[in-house]
Amino acid sequence: MRQIAALPYRIEDGTDGSIRVLLITSRDTGRWVIPKGNKMSGLSAHAAAAIEAEEEAGVTGLICPTPLGSYRYRKRRRNGASLMIDVEVFPLAVREELPNWKEAAERERRWFSLSEAANNVNEPDLRDLIRSFAATEFRAAAARTTILGTMAQKTGMNWMFGWFQMLLPRKTDFFDLFEAHVGTVVAGADALARLFSEARGRQDHIREINEREHDADNVIREVLHLVRRTFLTPFDRSAIISLVSSIDDAIDLMQAAASAIDLYEFTEFDQEMRDMVALIVDSTRVLSEAVPLLRDVSANGKRLHELTERLVRMEGHADTIHASGLKNAFRTFGTDNPMGFIVRREIFNHLERITDALEDVANEIDGIVIDHS
Repeated sequence: MRQIAALPYRIEDGTDGSIRVLLITSRDTGRWVIPKGNKMSGLSAHAAAAIEAEEEAGVTGLICPTPLGSYRYRKRRRNGASLMIDVEVFPLAVREELPNWKEAAERERRWFSLSEAANNVNEPDLRDLIRSFAATEFRAAAARTTILGTMAQKTGMNWMFGWFQMLLPRKTDFFDLFEAHVGTVVAGADALARLFSEARGRQDHIREINEREHDADNVIREVLHLVRRTFLTPFDRSAIISLVSSIDDAIDLMQAAASAIDLYEFTEFDQEMRDMVALIVDSTRVLSEAVPLLRDVSANGKRLHELTERLVRMEGHADTIHASGLKNAFRTFGTDNPMGFIVRREIFNHLERITDALEDVANEIDGIVIDHS
């Protein structure tokens, strides 16, 4: 037996990576669970999961079409049978909490940190899945260890590096800049999601994407300046330039998509477009976890590979959605409204290029891991 579920989450304080998860109580036992249910005829799995989240938890937002993973649990039927059920889990970036919803009288909802949420659910697989959603323990470890520090710890030659470190600039904040750069992409994706989801504030969302792109330009200029004036860089200079260039491509392409929407005054977004934007949002969330782990590639290589593998998988899913969306658009508009199809094709192509760019970032990170882990 198979079910679908949503994992509602939000990122607090903008883009610092502080993720909280929404849990609800079960109607029969009162224990903490995530919104889940059976697949619905005529609906994709992720669309059904979004409906369950709205009905059971009273939240709406963008749900990623690529599942985070799955977990298993046993459910006792009325006839006494205890059957194993596999549940596919889809991340849901919450946009709105409804004051009233279908099962409000039957359930309690509460936001938890990842560790708290993992500790409060009963199913071991779900517990591991929540912990893997954004492994803060990796982030904490990565924030404290430099490349030189790691080398010194491994060789036991701390005393030899003391004099050498004195020759280096007092602050080579490449990693701060990498994280700030990804922060612009996360914020740009969030604004893009609002542009595709909300009729109101259209120009504000477009303006924010443009501003985030300008922020990204400022960051990449600072990185290139730092590369020129720093004697010892954490990675090969060409790897640093390739990494920030690929990150910059992602936010540039978000701006191009917003500009096309503005130019054509396009407002009739297809479901496949929203699905691709949901993939973009979740891809940037994964990147916001991956990039801080570059502070200690040796220790975090395995986790970085897991994250980049997920990004590559989501890009492949985006290609499938892109092809399906184009086919549906052609069937609907190709004969009677060719211009309608042409505009939709352009917007689909912009979104597909964004997912390609995010995959390129993943490939650059993989290259760094291969060279330094």
